[in-house]
Amino acid sequence: MAFIRATGKHRRADRPARTTRKVAGIATLAAGGVVASAASPALAATDAAPHDTGLQRAVVLGDELAGHVAAQADAQRAAAESAAAQAKAEALAKKQADEAKRRAEAVHKAKVRAARDAERKRLNTFVAPVADSYVSTGYKASSGLWSSGSHTGIDFHAASGTSVHAVGAGTVVEAGWGGSYGNNVVIKMNDGTYTQYGHLSSFAVSVGQKVTRGQQIALSGATGNVTGPHLHFEARTGPDYGSDIDPISYLRAHGVNV
Repeated sequence: MAFIRATGKHRRADRPARTTRKVAGIATLAAGGVVASAASPALAATDAAPHDTGLQRAVVLGDELAGHVAAQADAQRAAAESAAAQAKAEALAKKQADEAKRRAEAVHKAKVRAARDAERKRLNTFVAPVADSYVSTGYKASSGLWSSGSHTGIDFHAASGTSVHAVGAGTVVEAGWGGSYGNNVVIKMNDGTYTQYGHLSSFAVSVGQKVTRGQQIALSGATGNVTGPHLHFEARTGPDYGSDIDPISYLRAHGVNV
């Protein structure tokens, strides 16, 4: 049987077949359009959902790290502020303690100084050589009774046997007969001056003995060049005759009211 078309060539579809395929394509396109239209919202919704990408995870981790860093910075700042406040409080407490110590030391020094001054004043305060007496003959009084022509001391009214006291603390440098002074005692005072007590009836001390303020050293009398019993008292810059100073001023300078 012979073929009417050449080998390798497709035979063109007849008209009814082509029409049928066209109609089917149109229907398919139409159906596809409807499906696409119906699927569009779902596809849009799917596109809007977040995707788990590496960048997104990095952003999240970065935010968390920043939060940790901020919290750590806040904690460090709070610790630093607390440490600074504590240091300030300790510095203030130390300053107050130092000030209190300085005040206490100042008070202590003032008390020591006051006590020292009081002791110095006490030691420097003399007593009258005869209690409850008065000066009967003043310093530098003129009379032929004295070889120098004037009185080198003062006389205290005192009956024989009246207690005679050291006016202040010192050391006895003479206790015996003193010529016109009769029995006499000479004391080197602690301040370097000398005091003399004359016309005594008896002694209560000896040379080299240390005496204190107000200590009894003798009894008054009428020995030596006298007209009657009394106590002759002199103040001197040295132990010998002729170094006399005003006994009234000397005693008053040491707190004795004469």
